[in-house]
Order: sequence, then structure tokens, then C-alpha cells
Amino acid sequence: MRILVLGGTAFVGRAIVEDALRVGAEVTLFGRGRTGSELFPGVERRIGDRDADDYAALREGSWDAVVDVSGYLPRHVGRAMDALGDRVGRYLFISSHAVYVRTGLGPDSDEDTPRRPVRRDTEELTEETYGPLKAACEDDVVARYGSRATIVRPGKVAGPHDVQNGLTYWVRRAARGGRVALPGRPDQPVQLVDSRDLARLVVQLLADDRPGAFHAVGPAERITMAELIHTCARAAGAEVEVVPVPADAVSPFFPLMRPESMWPTLLRSPARARAAGMTATPMAVTAADVLAWDRGRGEPPLPLGLSPEEEAKLLAGV
Repeated sequence: MRILVLGGTAFVGRAIVEDALRVGAEVTLFGRGRTGSELFPGVERRIGDRDADDYAALREGSWDAVVDVSGYLPRHVGRAMDALGDRVGRYLFISSHAVYVRTGLGPDSDEDTPRRPVRRDTEELTEETYGPLKAACEDDVVARYGSRATIVRPGKVAGPHDVQNGLTYWVRRAARGGRVALPGRPDQPVQLVDSRDLARLVVQLLADDRPGAFHAVGPAERITMAELIHTCARAAGAEVEVVPVPADAVSPFFPLMRPESMWPTLLRSPARARAAGMTATPMAVTAADVLAWDRGRGEPPLPLGLSPEEEAKLLAGV
């Protein structure tokens, strides 16, 4: 199988490329060539810039499938499809749970959940526009490729090489042990998907030439924030005491924490993806692998979360 990956050297794309190579696929990478140049020696690379509408490197060649990891705007997707035309078999678009409405949801909402109204009037990516722009991208892929279109909607992705710091913060913090400040309720649900499970789903969908939309969510077991922190601690051989502190004492974008009104969005059904072959890595394994990766890179500063000094100040008042 010949696979073209639009963006494949950061986090999600990297995992997809690794899994595709594992099963013997012939992979071509398309991107700006600014990151991950040391990765995947021997894999063909074509250089272009989606923001600048530069797809000249894709004028020649054909592929059984394309995996679009880096399409965030309808223009990105439209110009890529114009460049590729019918020289690809299946077009698999990596979307997001942000396409869905945020209210009126119950546990185990599935891929038929109503989506938010699409947006095509802006290219500014914000909390409010990201989901509607992704929904517009989905519509354009389906309109162009029909039964040759596949949509994968990941939830929060975690794993080694994560450039964000959701799980990484909690793994690192739990490894220090002791009293851990949790800005919110310990019973908040958490729904993370291991990047390698997401990759396995993508490659399996391509191998099966399967159309439709699929949730990429996990982990293998449903857990709460308190259970997640204890799992991270066990992975590090540490012991912790989870101490709730006021949520309004920290940034509203604190790693993995969500207001209670959003908790139903953290309980989506993985049934369709699991039936299609998505694996389910236990959270203990994901946490241990993130811990090893983070320590191996020297634990650089994280953009969000509490410093030890800030945490101590919060805990002093509890």
C-alpha cells in the first residue's frame, strides 16, 4: 500500500507513519521540512507549504491513500484535493471532537452526534472557530471523494512525543509524589487516546478501504482525574495524595481539566472504532512510556501547569 501523509513528523503524524512502516506500507511525506528531518531515513519527502498553497511537489505520483494530518482550514483541504485529484484512492482526514455540539450530550455519544455549524468566513484558528472549520473540511472531503472518504475524529491524544502537555504534566508531577494539587473535582472523567492506538486505527481503516467517520478515543478503561494521577504515580513508583483546590485559582486552560458542563464530551463511545480494529492501550502503559520519553529528553519546561512553588502556595491554604 502506498500512503501519502500530509504532515507526518510531529506527534500524531509521526505515530501514523511509524505504524504504516511497521506493516510494510510505502510512505511519502509532504510538509515544509522544518521539523523531524532526522526521522524516517529512506522515506520519500516532498517539500511544500500548505499555508502558501504550495503543492507543486505533488504534481506527479499516485497513491492508494492520503492521510491528511495537517489540514485545519477548508483552503488547506481544497487545494490539496485539487492538486491530487484522482491520483489517490482514499482520502482519510484527521478531524477533531471539536466539530460536535457541546450541549445536550449523554454518555457514549457516537459519530452521529450533531455537529456545530460549519465556518468558512475566517482562517483564524481559535477555541470558537477550530471545530467549525474542521467540520467544513470534513464536508469538503466527503463531497469530493464520497465513498472514498474517511473521517477520524480523535479526542485528546497522549503519548511519547506529545508537543502539548496534557498527560505529560500529570506524569511528571505524579512522579514527584506527595500532595498533588488538583484544580477541580477528582471525579472528573478523562478520555485520552494513545497516539499509537490512533495510528493503528488509521492504518487499519486504510488497509480495509473503509469509509465513514470514527471516534479515536480511549483509554482501555474509563477513569477519573484522581485515578489518572494515581496511575501516573504507580508508573513512577511514587505515592501521591490528590488534594482538590479551587479551579478558579489557576488558568482556565489547566492540563486536562474541564468545566463540569463539558464532562459529557469526555465520555464518547469508542465502539465503532474498536470494531474497525482500534487497539486500546492501558493508561498505565501510556503513562509509563510518556514518563520514560519525558525523562529521556531532559524534562524541559512545560507551557502550562503549576510550578512547585505555585503548587505549594495553593496547598498551604487547603
